[in-house]
Amino acid sequence: MVEVTSEDKDFPVEAAFASEDARGWRAAAPGSQTIRLIFDRPQRLRCVSLVFEEGETARTQEFVLRCFSDGARTFKEIVRQQWNFSPPQSIREVEQYEVDLYNVEVLELVIKPEIGGGVARASLKNLRLS
Repeated sequence: MVEVTSEDKDFPVEAAFASEDARGWRAAAPGSQTIRLIFDRPQRLRCVSLVFEEGETARTQEFVLRCFSDGARTFKEIVRQQWNFSPPQSIREVEQYEVDLYNVEVLELVIKPEIGGGVARASLKNLRLS
């Protein structure tokens, strides 16, 4: 199951899991957003791949990837990353994290699209798990 805090009707979250040519997901509202994957049964994750694109606005984005595993009482932070988008030179952030996580029940991606505030909307071109 996938939960999102906001979703543009033209950029549904399902598009972030489709082919790499898909448009991806985008929030309907500005500000910090969360994409939460809730698994039917605990999963083992070995790799998390994320692709973000911003072709219009220069901004500094921060995201946090974290998981909740069987027996844990809180989310475990996997990575916290900042990226400067500077169109047209820097419009694509590609991250691939080799992990070894067992019994993952929830994987959560929190995106702060502009660390300085403002009206930027969060987006995610692609998310892959293995």
